[in-house]
Amino acid sequence: MIEGNTRRDQILKILEESDAPVSATSLAREFNVSRQIIVGDIALLRAQGTDISATPRGYVLPLETANKIRRTIVCLHESEEGMLNELYTIVDFGCKVLDVIVDHPVYGQISGQLQIASRLDAEQFAERVRTEKAHSLSELTDGVHLHTIECPSEEIYTKLVDKLGSLGILFED
Repeated sequence: MIEGNTRRDQILKILEESDAPVSATSLAREFNVSRQIIVGDIALLRAQGTDISATPRGYVLPLETANKIRRTIVCLHESEEGMLNELYTIVDFGCKVLDVIVDHPVYGQISGQLQIASRLDAEQFAERVRTEKAHSLSELTDGVHLHTIECPSEEIYTKLVDKLGSLGILFED
């Protein structure tokens, strides 16, 4: 068995070289350890200052975001179809959905990492919600939620917002 520090160095290398999220289960198989050991390794790497995000599909390191802009949008939908329409629209404009945030009346702000950059990512996310019989965070707030998105330019962001508005997806008071 590989010593912990060596394993963590190798986990970091795998994450750096991966174009997609890497699950704790696949890392556990790679190193012949339990999934819980990998979760602990990730916690230790984070404690050492490594920026690792946990998404529904696995762990990722942040990508370079040079020449990209980040904005927060407020959306509203009340169905899985609405969720997919929203996600498809965002990724079709070449933007990435980084997270979802809701303002819960008891717990305050609750967020989840998404890292959705394609229609396939959106479909896999929706499938996971279905198979796990999970509720989307937006169900806690009657469909109102925020997304942090990353877009290639201000021009594309403006076009995206116009499109989301015309589809009735943007929350407008």
